[in-house]
Amino acid sequence: MQASSLIDDEALEKRLGHKFTVKELLDRALTHSSAVAELRSGSGEEAESTPRVEDNERLEFLGDAVLELLASEYLLVTFPDWSEGQLSKSRARIVNAGSLDAAARRLRLGEHLRLGRGEEKTGGREKQTLLADAFEAVVAAVYLDAGLGSARELLRRVLFEQALEERGERIAESDRKSALQEFLQARGQPPAEYRLAGESGPDHQKVFLIEVWVSGNCLARSEGSTKKEAEQRAARMALEKLEQTETKG
Repeated sequence: MQASSLIDDEALEKRLGHKFTVKELLDRALTHSSAVAELRSGSGEEAESTPRVEDNERLEFLGDAVLELLASEYLLVTFPDWSEGQLSKSRARIVNAGSLDAAARRLRLGEHLRLGRGEEKTGGREKQTLLADAFEAVVAAVYLDAGLGSARELLRRVLFEQALEERGERIAESDRKSALQEFLQARGQPPAEYRLAGESGPDHQKVFLIEVWVSGNCLARSEGSTKKEAEQRAARMALEKLEQTETKG
């Protein structure tokens, strides 16, 4: 455990793209609850002049709200034609534990965490939940130190753009299956059926071919590296075809 202040906090601030005015905010954001008792006993906290050691749970709570707000804003601006359902589900994908963990690893937050001995021994610096929580706390720390604009820039650079790039068409096509279902339901048609038409490639690089069937007709077929990806792509193609047919009719 790092009982001192931060490990090379200047390097971390450089990766964050933000230099803290109130250094204690970053310190607190990186302090796990497992470290508090040990840090308090080691710092002689009973002295009135000694700042109280706090964990990052309250900052995590605030960071979660800041993330929700700024992710919503980012998606609204980036995808002006999306429905509320598409926006909600895409936001959930962007701010889930996996995405936050990936952002924390880009910033190498694990190297800077203050952990208790037990958490340290069990690999706390590599735990997804712990890193995701720390990332939320850091977002809150940046927000409290410099406002919404600085938090927005941090998230754009290390989370939002990366999530869109990594997921590619998965984010852009998110919820195409639901959109197709809503289209069919509104016109009194049965739900779409997705059929596996084939697969190719070695086990570690499978390519799946999926067909979309409605009322006995194959509307579209598409490939993907996963069945879900292929289904989303095929659903998008089927929906576009149905919308074009309706417009012409």
